[in-house]
Amino acid sequence: MLRLLPWLATVALTVYAVVDCIQTEDSRVRNLPKLLWILLVLLFPLVGPIAWLIAGRPSNANPGQGPRRQGSPPRGPDDDPDFLRRL
Repeated sequence: MLRLLPWLATVALTVYAVVDCIQTEDSRVRNLPKLLWILLVLLFPLVGPIAWLIAGRPSNANPGQGPRRQGSPPRGPDDDPDFLRRL
């Protein structure tokens, strides 16, 4: 069982990296085109996923969670000054 653990961890990391890469928008992928990242992750099972997580994945996984930009609509009722005034 203990010999199986590193293999399972490598497979799980590879599957996670491939799914994460596929779900990431093309415009947010860093350093290489998305297709090359997928090939890198699949061809190099340990090095590829680690490289994706460090160098290819967008630096901010949830762009809507950052500070609100000027002129952008509020994210929720508690961020909307008009809604808060009406309470």
